[in-house]
Amino acid sequence: MTATTAATEPTATGGHPQRWLILGVICLAQLTVLLDNTVLSVAIPSLTSELHASTTDIQWMINAYSLVQSGLLLSAGNAADRYGRKKMLAIGLALFGLGSLAAGLADSTAQLIAARAGMGVGGALLMTTTLAVVMQIFDDSERVKAIALWSTVASLGFAGGPLVGGVILNHFWWGMIFLINIPVAVAALVAVLKLVPESKNRQGERPDLLGALLSTIGMTAVVYAIISGPEHGWLSAEVLVPAAVGVAGLGAFALWELHTPYPMLDMHFFRNQKFVGAIGGSILVVFGMGGSLFLLTQHLQFVLGYEPLEAGLRMAPLALTIVGLNLTGVGPRIVMKLGTPPTVVVGMTLVAAGLTSISLLGGGTDGSYAGMLLGLVLMGGGIAVSSPAMANAIMSSIPPEKAGVGAGINGTLAEFGNGLGVAVLGAVLNARFAALVAVTATSLPAALAAAGGEAERREISDAFASGLQTSQLVGAVAVFVGGLVAGALLLRAERAERAAAERAETVAGAEKPVAA
Repeated sequence: MTATTAATEPTATGGHPQRWLILGVICLAQLTVLLDNTVLSVAIPSLTSELHASTTDIQWMINAYSLVQSGLLLSAGNAADRYGRKKMLAIGLALFGLGSLAAGLADSTAQLIAARAGMGVGGALLMTTTLAVVMQIFDDSERVKAIALWSTVASLGFAGGPLVGGVILNHFWWGMIFLINIPVAVAALVAVLKLVPESKNRQGERPDLLGALLSTIGMTAVVYAIISGPEHGWLSAEVLVPAAVGVAGLGAFALWELHTPYPMLDMHFFRNQKFVGAIGGSILVVFGMGGSLFLLTQHLQFVLGYEPLEAGLRMAPLALTIVGLNLTGVGPRIVMKLGTPPTVVVGMTLVAAGLTSISLLGGGTDGSYAGMLLGLVLMGGGIAVSSPAMANAIMSSIPPEKAGVGAGINGTLAEFGNGLGVAVLGAVLNARFAALVAVTATSLPAALAAAGGEAERREISDAFASGLQTSQLVGAVAVFVGGLVAGALLLRAERAERAAAERAETVAGAEKPVAA
């Protein structure tokens, strides 16, 4: 029996009476967290010069946040289902605000990395509870539209970070990109305590502490190995040992979840082809988007010489396209017209085409911004139609009482895909850069500063731009192939569901007594 407060019960007219106002509140909380995934990208030049951060330091500043978040999302979702989604949302906002304060006041790379990791703890609680609350307060007639709006805000936060960061850095020092979170977090916390209803799952389930530990160790170790690969070498002990620990940890997690009576993640979900297809597509869309933004902001600032605000403005068409298509209802209508599998294929094909356009038409030291603009618009269109479809596919394949865990899975995919995109495409960039020029510097600005003359600086810039182009193409191929695979799995799942429904109708008809 599911235990919920009376306030969470849907009304006859479509859900909680204040559902749209509540949606606005939780989207505000979510927007703050997601902006922080990418807002740091435009501050890379400032951090490189003011904190003397190396390329590896920068990657850790970005990935410490997403790595902690992705490691804790399943545990946070399970805690939200058990102890209360409103309660965990409020705690998450408080922790996120405190972490932002520590990050804004950091005066070394180590302090900033530690503060970002602390922010990831609060972010994990926020990411799981927002989508879970949406699933609780909307009924079936409005849930798809609500998820589309939630997904729009998610994409806006993800893509709008460079613009917000650019505006802030144009007037303040880099610490303000974190301190600006504090008043937003406080306002969201007050609204959550006043408006959001409490909801819980069954009280009898015990917390899966071992599962939480194994999943956190496994995911952390795997991503650590990926990040460390370019610096230490892919066959070095510094990479192979954590990779082995990560694989063993995730394997042990899967075995434990299959045998414990109270699993954090029911592994039988993976028998659902809709669930598996949506998972694969979600990871690869965010992989391409997160890695692309990491590379693009460096290209606009390091290679083409734009200031942070100028770079952020040139990234804005991505966010504007996503918001425009979904707020006008175009994205949801495409899903309704084409169905989920074709929508996912079309959307991810557009994302891949956008990455290709950025690489071939907007890449290089003499690249055209028109090529970048085309690529950003194509990526925005693809994300606008594919992300809501995949989020809805994931959540609809999981029981409603497990909404927190389902949101945790969805958030884990986003964070894992973002971290993986930054790590893998960053590794491709570094490998290509190192293959073209022999430099010992740990960042492009340092390499340019150590160059012997204008010709050598030009050679270094061209090599860096070539590495960016190669990385974008790798991302495009991964997203395109992933879209085809995800679409095929989703289509197969729909056919299986229809066949099962037809068999059930046939059996029911055969068992129906014949009138005398």
